[in-house]
Amino acid sequence: MADRTEEIEIRLLLEALFQKYHFDFRGYAMASLKRRLKRGREHLGFATISALQDRLLRDATMLPKLLGFLTVQVSEMFRDPAYFRAIRERVVPHLRTYPSLKVWVAGCSAGEELYSFAILLREEGLEDRTLFYATDVSRDALNKAETGIYDLDRIRLFTENHRQSGGKSSLSDYYTAAYNRASFSKSLRQRVVFSDHSLVTDASFGEMNLISCRNVLIYFDRALQSRAIGLFEDSLVRRGFLGIGAKESLRFTERADAFLEFARDERIYQKRGGP
Repeated sequence: MADRTEEIEIRLLLEALFQKYHFDFRGYAMASLKRRLKRGREHLGFATISALQDRLLRDATMLPKLLGFLTVQVSEMFRDPAYFRAIRERVVPHLRTYPSLKVWVAGCSAGEELYSFAILLREEGLEDRTLFYATDVSRDALNKAETGIYDLDRIRLFTENHRQSGGKSSLSDYYTAAYNRASFSKSLRQRVVFSDHSLVTDASFGEMNLISCRNVLIYFDRALQSRAIGLFEDSLVRRGFLGIGAKESLRFTERADAFLEFARDERIYQKRGGP
């Protein structure tokens, strides 16, 4: 009975969040939402989800605090190095054939994956012809991404990932270290557009050559996964590329037939070229 009451509270909170602030988490997997809202409720000092909802409706300053728990902000540079090696060795040769490129990092969190792509394409000589779009539903996450500053104790892992991904330079070439922080060069974001964007409610971005959206779909239910994949299909050029997370798949979505498996183990797909 208590579980049923809690689920009702959660659904009411999600509806309030959508009606008041236009953030739509209603299609997210319930098990994941329960865990995150429990952590958020306890951290923010509320006895019940209903009490949290009441404050959220009356105090807009609660919104970014709650979004910090509802959105996943855990990443690392060159995470899953084999993915970036496959991009470098198998996708980049195709990208070289275009005079200009658009790359969309969807759900960019604090920017680690964005900077990974900026560095990779700089090393491959493609940065100057590339426009990057970095989007997230959380403005706080985007603000962090725009600074390009990370704790120095994370850099060892970033450096090893970069090396395993086939990096052609030293990661230290791209940042300066001071006061236990690593600040990545402003030049890496000169060609970046940072923007709020929800895969749940917003429209497609047109004419992308490469979209990377990893470890986001696993938090969506089946209908919302299909919507997001449809958004990516509509945003990609013919034979454009889509990369998703290691535990994600297009197989059971309604738009799976629009893509070919390009690098199966690394979850990289290519949009079909036409009829």
